[in-house]
Amino acid sequence: MGGEGGLGTTGPRRARGMTRAAAFDLVVLLALCALFAASLCLGSVDTAPAEVARILAAGPADTGTASQVIWQIRLPRAVEALLLGGGLSLSGFLLQTFFANPIADPFVLGISSGAKLVVAVVMIVVLGAGQVMSPAASVGSAFAGSLATMGLVLLISRRVRTQSMLIVAGVMVGYICSAATNFLVAFADDQSIVNLDNWSRGSFSGATWGDVAIVAVAVLAMTAAVFALSKPLGAFQLGEPHAQSVGVNVTGLRMLIVAVSSLLSACVAAFAGPVSFVGIAAPHLARRGVGSSRPILVTPACFLTGAAFCCGCDLLARTLFSPVELSVSAVTAVFGAPVVIALMLRGRVPR
Repeated sequence: MGGEGGLGTTGPRRARGMTRAAAFDLVVLLALCALFAASLCLGSVDTAPAEVARILAAGPADTGTASQVIWQIRLPRAVEALLLGGGLSLSGFLLQTFFANPIADPFVLGISSGAKLVVAVVMIVVLGAGQVMSPAASVGSAFAGSLATMGLVLLISRRVRTQSMLIVAGVMVGYICSAATNFLVAFADDQSIVNLDNWSRGSFSGATWGDVAIVAVAVLAMTAAVFALSKPLGAFQLGEPHAQSVGVNVTGLRMLIVAVSSLLSACVAAFAGPVSFVGIAAPHLARRGVGSSRPILVTPACFLTGAAFCCGCDLLARTLFSPVELSVSAVTAVFGAPVVIALMLRGRVPR
């Protein structure tokens, strides 16, 4: 009787969970739409919403100044911030699931620093002065650095016994990569130093439609992969023995998590530079909002939350002290760090 009662309550509880998740997704989606619209309207010269709507309806063929600003500067930047924010949030969610640690993300584990090191090697040593890295070279370099650093952290994780020590190891790996990058910079020419410094500040400025196309293909494909992995990820969250008992290929799943999270973080590093705290804060907010850690519910919430978070921070970074533009990482840290601290003080994230 007790077993039947337990089974009988599973359906309604799951339905309530899905309703709460759908409501949270809708609220975040509306906030994202509002922030996206504000990104198109606000800038060094504000544009009325009705004028923006007219420009978008007219298409990119309009040669007017306002049309060029919207179509060639603000719109690709807003789309890139949306996609990369969602991708970075999903990368953080995957790493937190992989390491069973709520503060794991590409920035904390040194993965962003590793990507920066390899980008610096290619930019300073391989290409040298007067050469500009192509988007493909940026993505390839950042992905190689992310994957190599992730592999090093995984090797360390086999030797340490606690998650706190693993985080410390990741931070130390980040320091080593940063030190090596600074060593390279000491012997670089002025132009390479400027290029690397601009890249490492973290910014969505300078986005082009070519960049957006590459980002869209990579991020949307990886997002679809995370959705496809929802069921085995849910089993993995309950422990490797449980995952194996229900037929999950744990070794293959671990490799997929590493590859997908590394590619997502590499896309962000390549096109926006290191962006901090989004990968930690957004998954926490998503889990809290949906009241669950089930991947099938958290994945869309994570993407939307990360997208809205980055769109909002990018809007503040370029308008708060206009015409001076702030580093987007500075703004994400200002808002992301208090969010993480507040959520941790309130209690554990629901599972």
